[in-house]
Parts: sequence; C-alpha cells; structure tokens
Amino acid sequence: MIYYYVIALLVFFADRITKWLVVTYMEFGQSIPLWEGVFHLTSHRNRGAAFGILQNQRGFFIVITIAIIVGIIWYLWKTHRESKLVSLALALILGGAVGNFYDRVLTGEVVDFFDFTLINFPIFNIADSAIVIGVGLFVIDGIRELLMNGRDRKYE
Repeated sequence: MIYYYVIALLVFFADRITKWLVVTYMEFGQSIPLWEGVFHLTSHRNRGAAFGILQNQRGFFIVITIAIIVGIIWYLWKTHRESKLVSLALALILGGAVGNFYDRVLTGEVVDFFDFTLINFPIFNIADSAIVIGVGLFVIDGIRELLMNGRDRKYE
C-alpha cells in the first residue's frame, strides 16, 4: 500500500518542481514555443477550477479539496488490495489534488503552463494531468468490470 502513497508523493513533487521552475524562470504571460503553433510552455495562473470555471472561489475549493483528499486516503486504505488499477488511479488523483491544493492555499491561484495552442485547449499542469489520467483509469476499470460481469452472466 505504501507504493501508492509514494506515487502520490512523486506526482506532488513533480508538480511542485515544474511550477517552481515556471514561476522562477518565466514572466507571467510569457509563452515559449516548444513546437510552434502546436505546443507551448505558457506561464499562466488560474483562480478557478478546470477550464477556468468558478473563478475566485478559494474557500469553496479548499473545503471541497480537503474532503476529497480525506476521502481518497480512506478509500485507498480500504481498497488497496482489491484493485491495483483503482489504487493507481487514486494515487494519481491524490497527488494531483494535493499539488493544486498546495498552490490554492498558499497563493489563491494555481500555476498552469502546458499550452496546446493548436486546439486552443485550456492551459494545465502536471497535477491536472495526473487527475485526468487517474479518472481515465477509473473509467477503464469500470468498463473492465462491466465486461467481466457481462461475461459471467452470459454463462449463467
């Protein structure tokens, strides 16, 4: 079980280091093209949630995030032996949630920098990526469960 908390810590530290690099070495609003017209590193701040919704709701996000973090830790402790995929998903979500929570508590905003300019996608960070990947793993596990249960019923 400790491995999943180590994964969460690795996500958190990767997120912190990359955000520190952006804040330290880039001006706010500065954009560095890594692949011109497709992918840039852009120094951006977000006071809301995904896609910029719920701007300036710091207190709300802090309360909700604490509840989510406590829930994930409890659920990971309870289910870590049942499914490695679900445990990995929870670890990624936990690391990402703590990463963005840290920003929000200290500064009231989250540092974002991955910018897919080709498709005009919202700017995001490593914590956001970990959360999305974790949710994707939950979806994969849910589909797998549905397929397994359907196959079991087929032979009843």
